[in-house]
Amino acid sequence: MHYIIFGNDPVAWAIALAIAAAVSTVLYTVKGLVIRRLQRFAAATATYLDDLAVKILSATNSLFILLMGLYVGSHWLALPDKSEALLTRLAIATLLLQVARWGDVGVNGWLHHYRTRRSVHDVASTTSTAALGFVARLAVWLIFVLMILDNFGVNITTLVASLGIGGIAVALALQKVLGDLFSSLSIVLDKPFVIGDFIAVDDISGTVEYVGLKTTRIRGLGGEQVVFSNSDLLGSRIHNYKRMETRRIVFGIGVAYEISKEQVRAIPAILREVVQAQPQAQFDRAHFKAYGASSLDFEIVYIVKTSEYAVYMDVQQAINVALFERFAEEGIPFAYPTQTVYLARAQAAADRKE
Repeated sequence: MHYIIFGNDPVAWAIALAIAAAVSTVLYTVKGLVIRRLQRFAAATATYLDDLAVKILSATNSLFILLMGLYVGSHWLALPDKSEALLTRLAIATLLLQVARWGDVGVNGWLHHYRTRRSVHDVASTTSTAALGFVARLAVWLIFVLMILDNFGVNITTLVASLGIGGIAVALALQKVLGDLFSSLSIVLDKPFVIGDFIAVDDISGTVEYVGLKTTRIRGLGGEQVVFSNSDLLGSRIHNYKRMETRRIVFGIGVAYEISKEQVRAIPAILREVVQAQPQAQFDRAHFKAYGASSLDFEIVYIVKTSEYAVYMDVQQAINVALFERFAEEGIPFAYPTQTVYLARAQAAADRKE
């Protein structure tokens, strides 16, 4: 008895399945051979491109290989034109999905390599690759999805136009969220600060712990976590203390009015000598600044050669101790915050009694 199944006899179906199995086996074998060859080659080289190629080829799905084999085998069968067209479109869609998968793995692998290589010297790479990787992978899948829809006869021009109109409506509804998103990209690209930087925003100071698509998180001096929206953060004045190379220090001292003019002239030289004695300090200037309410005021300016706050405090402490000792040796008293009031009438009466 001669059987006909969907317009083809069992022999035709058997040959088509044999062709599909043979093609699938060949493709699977070639995939394994190429990957093993590339792995041996990659182990002997320092470049990352061959390692990335291994990752991309390893992402080849076995279902994709099977479907490609079935598509090739289907050419042996006598199928209606509509069925052949549908199989062709399905095969193209499967190929596009596999190419999208290769692209996704390639982008992700390259950004991971970039982040690993740069993270030691540039901690901003963690944030940059996270945001840019998300955008790049989303773009890859969006492009291939549109190509698949176009392959099935969908008018993507109308679809893109509709998405544009819908995008405008969504953008108006999500202005704040999109503002934070674009601010995140500005932080990533412009890098006013990176994770690990110590910054001050208005009256809040702390270390940057996380930069996300919507918020940035700072660990405050009191141990609390402070969360800023990215748009609010970029709208504020940010002081990045991590990028300081030196510290310019201005401080003043006051001495009593009772000192002699020789001591007044000697004080700037003493201040210079004390500051220059500190290895981490570079003397700038010292001047008799003003006549204060209860003291003669001197101003000192010096540069700390490092940005470390602890080093600055050590230097300032050493200067204060040295000034205390030198002024004691020279008999120069520090001023107390007091005022002396002279009464003219009482003084005149005292003069008449004399």
